[in-house]
Amino acid sequence: MQYDLAVVGGSFAGLSAAIQAARARRNVLVIDAGQPRNRFSAHSHGFLGQDGRTPGAILDDARRQLLAYPTARLVNARADRAVANSSSDFEITTDGGETFGAARLVLATGVRDILPEVPGLAEQWGKTVLHCPYCHGYEVSGGPLGVLATGPMSLHQARLIADWGDVTLFGNGQIEPDAGQMLALESRTITFESAIVSELREDGSGGLIVHLEGGGKTAVKAMFTAPRNTMASPLAAQLGCGFAEGLLGPVISVDDRQQTTIPGVYAAGDAARAMHNIAFAVSGGTFAGVCAHQSLVFS
Repeated sequence: MQYDLAVVGGSFAGLSAAIQAARARRNVLVIDAGQPRNRFSAHSHGFLGQDGRTPGAILDDARRQLLAYPTARLVNARADRAVANSSSDFEITTDGGETFGAARLVLATGVRDILPEVPGLAEQWGKTVLHCPYCHGYEVSGGPLGVLATGPMSLHQARLIADWGDVTLFGNGQIEPDAGQMLALESRTITFESAIVSELREDGSGGLIVHLEGGGKTAVKAMFTAPRNTMASPLAAQLGCGFAEGLLGPVISVDDRQQTTIPGVYAAGDAARAMHNIAFAVSGGTFAGVCAHQSLVFS
């Protein structure tokens, strides 16, 4: 079957794009591998009307709502290959060998986090090791917080997170603030710790013990860090889409209508913007779906 729109990625951005096309009575296909980036988080915060719910529960509701439209279809698979064919449509092939055609394509494929290689960190990712204070800061606020440096942006992150608690910035061999940067940290009452972090351990009461090389240790309620990101899918590169360098890794370049550098291919969500949260993903996905539909009408 030839679809009007195929959406690769069935998380917040992808489902938001798909429902716009379904409501326009277009045939829309969502291909999703079931690996949303925020699957490690127990709760979602800051998303209007959904505060405190689990990400999975929100997505379950969204899928049911999408599939209530008769022109929508969801395929549980990984999209491994995408090509533009001679008629300017697109073909997507899944890991199961199925091939689907579509006149327009929305990439909502997300990113993969490259976590710092600190023993104990990966096990706490999404629990007491966090990335976004707007998503998780309120729940761990009012006490000692850590920021684990991954690069120069960590100085900015530490100054921001000081609004949620008393911050220690752990340089971990990644940064060494100069005199001006130290003054900026001190103006926010931030402590800088230059030692390498050797391990993170649960403290038995919901927090962390940060172990340092040399034998030092300190307790924090949570550790924030800004991992590098990489594309979670090869499809944008396969199609020849352009990329820009974001704050923490590459992002798919899009114009003011969410279209990539390849006509007919749109992108939304974490793969297509430098700042990430659910509300941003829903907004971008909604606009991508609207613009993709309008391009079918006005092309």
